[in-house]
Amino acid sequence: MTIYIIVLLAFLTHIGFAGSRLAVPLFAVDQGATPFVVGSIVALYALFPAVLALPAGRMTDRFGFKIPMLFGTGGVFVALILPCLWPSMAMLYFTASLLGIAFMALQIATQTLAGAIAGPSERARNFSHLSLGFALANLTGPLLAGFLIDRIGYAWTFGALAMPLVPAIVVSAMGSRWIPNVHAKAEPVGGGMFDLLKIKALRNTLIASGIVSGAWDAYQFFMPIYGRAHGLSATAIGVVMSAFAVAIILVRIALPFAVRRTGEAQLFTYAMFVAGTAFCLFPLFQDPWPLAAASFLLGVGCGVGQPLAMTMVFNTSPKERAGEATGMRITVNQVTHFVIPLLFGAMGSVAGFAAVFLTNAGFLVVGGYVSLRSHGRR
Repeated sequence: MTIYIIVLLAFLTHIGFAGSRLAVPLFAVDQGATPFVVGSIVALYALFPAVLALPAGRMTDRFGFKIPMLFGTGGVFVALILPCLWPSMAMLYFTASLLGIAFMALQIATQTLAGAIAGPSERARNFSHLSLGFALANLTGPLLAGFLIDRIGYAWTFGALAMPLVPAIVVSAMGSRWIPNVHAKAEPVGGGMFDLLKIKALRNTLIASGIVSGAWDAYQFFMPIYGRAHGLSATAIGVVMSAFAVAIILVRIALPFAVRRTGEAQLFTYAMFVAGTAFCLFPLFQDPWPLAAASFLLGVGCGVGQPLAMTMVFNTSPKERAGEATGMRITVNQVTHFVIPLLFGAMGSVAGFAAVFLTNAGFLVVGGYVSLRSHGRR
């Protein structure tokens, strides 16, 4: 039963977070922000999590899961309510920062707990369930945000996105009733970050996770700007981005079978080539349906990344440091989340949209080639 409560909590929280990833950049564009300014706001989703994820993981290992869950759900709620009450560009900077910190805390708690409550044979299933919860919210959030923006405006949309957080906060507050007594320790565990990085399998997993995560974040940052530049409505942009989420859901349903047939390292390799192909297609289209098809293909490429990375990070890390290892994975991902909006926001302002998409494709193809050289003969 615990895993289903975790999935519900992740789903309710991620609806608001995923919806904000559409609403925040569109509101900034509506206020006249350039791609670089939008990129600087979106980068704040990742700035503080990149710094805080590792110590937050250590604290979760030491003190347990209830506090980060309660902080995560409550923080996302506050971050969405504030721009509803005071909609302004200045508020977007604070909202993006708080959303990043709060959602990071929730990710560490839910991912570590999903692994801790399962044996080795059940762990992949738990992470598959959890990733499906995130993927369903990633479908629902942008669709809901795009629909509401066109009908009730930005301020009320932020307020509406905060509503699913109310039951999530209640569930988190009752954590002592449903969270098993696992992983809470009175004393900190010894060893530093570099001790974990000496584990080759863990280090390779972190690199692969960062590459796929960077592609994911570049898409979520730039697609609203690209769609708006070509005259698409917020609803149309939401539909395009939801095609990405639908692909992720379908891929994750099939993922356990694909892993047994192909293997984890090979799937990562194939995923990067598929995602690179999708990025090459985006500059060719301006209408919503072809863009949705390319987004679906990108979702197929990116969809394998998160559940495989979560599973492999937990399996390859010391049991007493699973939260810290999860924090390291989030740190790597958040560094890419921080750098990519700034880099591609500046590139989009100077060189145009095609340069952004093709550069992302190049990163993925190079990453896929390196992975093929590393694992192709296995």
